[in-house]
Amino acid sequence: MLPPRRIFARPLFFASRHGPRFAQGRVRWGLLLGLCVLAAVLGGGAWWWNKQRGSDGAPTGSQASQSGRGARGGGFAGSATQPVSVGEVRREDVRVRVNAIGSMGARATAVVRAKVSGELTELHFKEGDEVKAGALLARIDPRSYQAALGQVQGALARDEALLANARIDLARYRELQQQNSIASQQVDTQAALVRQLEGTAAADRAARDAAQLQLSYTRIAAPISGRLGLRQADRGNVVSPGDANGIVTITQVRPIDAVFSVPEGLLPQITPRLASKTPLPVELWDREMRQRLGSGVVSALDNAIDTATGSIRIKAAFPNENGALFPNQFVNVKLELDTLKDTLTVPATALQNGHVYLVKDDGTVAWTVVRAGPQDGDRLSVQADLHVGAKVVTDGLDRLRDGAKVNVIAPVAPGAAPVAKARRFDPSTLPPEVREKLAKMSPEERRAFIAARRAKAAASSPAEPAAAPASVPARASAARP
Repeated sequence: MLPPRRIFARPLFFASRHGPRFAQGRVRWGLLLGLCVLAAVLGGGAWWWNKQRGSDGAPTGSQASQSGRGARGGGFAGSATQPVSVGEVRREDVRVRVNAIGSMGARATAVVRAKVSGELTELHFKEGDEVKAGALLARIDPRSYQAALGQVQGALARDEALLANARIDLARYRELQQQNSIASQQVDTQAALVRQLEGTAAADRAARDAAQLQLSYTRIAAPISGRLGLRQADRGNVVSPGDANGIVTITQVRPIDAVFSVPEGLLPQITPRLASKTPLPVELWDREMRQRLGSGVVSALDNAIDTATGSIRIKAAFPNENGALFPNQFVNVKLELDTLKDTLTVPATALQNGHVYLVKDDGTVAWTVVRAGPQDGDRLSVQADLHVGAKVVTDGLDRLRDGAKVNVIAPVAPGAAPVAKARRFDPSTLPPEVREKLAKMSPEERRAFIAARRAKAAASSPAEPAAAPASVPARASAARP
C-alpha cells in the first residue's frame, strides 16, 4: 500500500495537466443540454397552441394541410363537395366580329380666315358651339371698303352719263348724214366714241362689283356646318388672309368617320358584301372596352394594301347624334362580318383548356371536350355533345376533376346586398356564469356550444349568408371563432 502522500499526488498532477480540457467538455455538454431543454419547451408550446385551436373548432396544421391538398384538383377526397356556379347551354345567333384599333376623323374641316385685311370689330360665336353653314361669325371694320365702293360707283355714274350724251350725239349725226349735211367721217368718229364709253362703263361696273365683293368679305360667315374650335383671334386684332391660324376652325362631326385597319385575309368576306350593297355594321368602344360610343356602317375601302403590315384601311360612318365622338379620338372597333344562326353557345367563362365541366343530375360533373368558335359578348359558340338547357360550370373550375361532386350556388344578382362576412365568436360577450361553464367544457362540448351560438346568430340575422360564395374555397367558408 502506497503512502498517503503519493496517493494524493497523482490526482493533483492529473488535474493540473488535464484541467482545461475537462472544463471545455463540461461547457459543451452544458450548452447541448440547454438547447435540448429550449427545443422541448418550444415543441410543448406549439403542441399546446395547436391543441387550444383544435378545441375551439379551428383546423390544426395537419388538418389544414390535408384540406389544402384536397382543394387542389388531383388529391382531394372523392366525397368532398365543391361549391360552383353554373351557366346554361343555349342556342342563339352569334355575330362573327373582328376587333381593330382606329381613330376618328372629321367629315370636313375648315379654317375660317379673313379674306380681306382689317380690324376685327365684332365676334358672334362661342367656342365649342355647333353652327350652320352661312352663320355670321365675325365682322371686320368695313369703312375703308365702303369708301372704295363709293369711288367706283361715282366713276361709273360719270362714264354712264358721258355714254348717254355720246349716243344722243351719234343719233343727231346720223340724221344730218341722211340730209347730206355732215361728213361721214364725223359720224364714224362719234360711233367710235360711243363704243369707247361703253367699254369704260363696263369696266366701271366690274370695279363696282369688285368693291361690293370686298365689302361683303368684311362679314365673316361659317363656310360649313360643324363644331367650332377655340378662338384664335380676339376683337381689336388686325387680321389678314395670310394668317396661318385664322380666326377659328370648324370640324364637321355629324356625321363623323372612323378609319381602322384589318388583315388582308378578311377581304374575301368584306368585298362581296360591299359589292352587293349589304351593310357591314361597326361598333365603337372606349379605351377600356366598357362603354359603347356609337354604331355605324362601313362606307369605303382603301384601294391598296399596306405591304408593311399586310392590312387594308377601312372607313366607317357614324351619325354621332349625341356628339360623343371627336376628331382624332382613339377607339376600339368591332367589325361584324357575319352572323351564325341558331348555334350552340355556352358562357365564355365555362371554357377551360378546350373542355367544359357538365353538371349531371346526380350532382357530379363530367369532363366534356368542346370545339370553340366565335365569341359574342359573354357567350361562346361551341361544337360539342351538349343539349340545350344543360348546366356547365362557370366558376370554381380550378378545384374540379372528372366525377367530382359539386354544390351549385346561385351567383349574386346585380344590385343585391353584399354577402355578409362570418363573425368571430367572442366569449367575452357571454355572461360570467356562462363563461365559467364554457371553460369547464371538453373540446367536443365547446365546439358544439360554439356551433349552436353561430346557428342562433345566423337565424336572427337575415343578412347572414347560407353558404360561402363560389369564389371562396370550401375550407375558408367556416371562419374561426
